[in-house]
Amino acid sequence: MYQRILVPFDGSPTSEHGLDEAIRLAKLTGATLRIIHVIDDLLYVSGFETYSVYASDVVPFMRQSGEALLQGGKARAELAGVKVETLLLEGISPRLCQVIDEQVKTWGADLVVIGTHGRRGIGRLMLGSDAEQVVRTATVPVLLVRGPAIANVKAAALAATCTSTAAIA
Repeated sequence: MYQRILVPFDGSPTSEHGLDEAIRLAKLTGATLRIIHVIDDLLYVSGFETYSVYASDVVPFMRQSGEALLQGGKARAELAGVKVETLLLEGISPRLCQVIDEQVKTWGADLVVIGTHGRRGIGRLMLGSDAEQVVRTATVPVLLVRGPAIANVKAAALAATCTSTAAIA
């Protein structure tokens, strides 16, 4: 079964849901988790700040925030009795899917668990989907975990449909 599970984590409710699922799976299989957080050094460049302000204030803040997210995720896994390590990746990142693929190869992950918003239609087209790109390019299995709000909305819609159908019959 899976022994090395890679978990991209950005602290959003969706990625937290993915982390929770990875922790549950790791408990069942005895796997080790590697939680990663990616900082793109150019993400918040606006052109209005000087390089010195960006380098001395913005980038250190992104590092501190990233480390805090990783430590929070690590604490959750350790509390559940799961072996865990963290890694903060920084640089001028290519696409997230490429960073994840590199980590899969470097660390030897045999599964990636990633939260997804489950966007469809124009929302997916306009915003893109990191999770979809990971699935398309991954060399190992990928478990997509829908965020809790999406799962609840779909379950409610299904229940309403079933109730309406039963009332008609």
